[in-house]
Amino acid sequence: MKKKTNILVVDDDKDILDQLTLVLTDAGYEVIAAEGEAQAEERLIDARPDLAIVDVMMENQDSGFMLSHKVKKLYPGTPVIILTSVSSVTGFKFPLEAGGEKPWIKADSFLNKPVRPELLRNEVKRLLEACSVRA
Repeated sequence: MKKKTNILVVDDDKDILDQLTLVLTDAGYEVIAAEGEAQAEERLIDARPDLAIVDVMMENQDSGFMLSHKVKKLYPGTPVIILTSVSSVTGFKFPLEAGGEKPWIKADSFLNKPVRPELLRNEVKRLLEACSVRA
């Protein structure tokens, strides 16, 4: 029997967390849900996620960035998606590449809230496939 792909989903908004969990579960993934940075750090000790989706602003304004950094430090090959409403509210864009090198932000993708289910599923699939090609 094939092991399901584990996805860590972190958001302090319970409604969004529930929505993401439902979309990903329906797509056949095993979801490890966490309601914030502290709970996510506990989950990281118990289970190695195959991919992580984190909100930017939770307990602190940079909780998502800090958590993304921790995921990459513990599990360097694990793709991270940062999910945020910051871009839509402020117009600020997060570059993933600067001068051919990744900037200080340790993420593989950014998606804006609200995220359409098909966009989320497609991005998760794309990153997991890219990760398996590198392995």
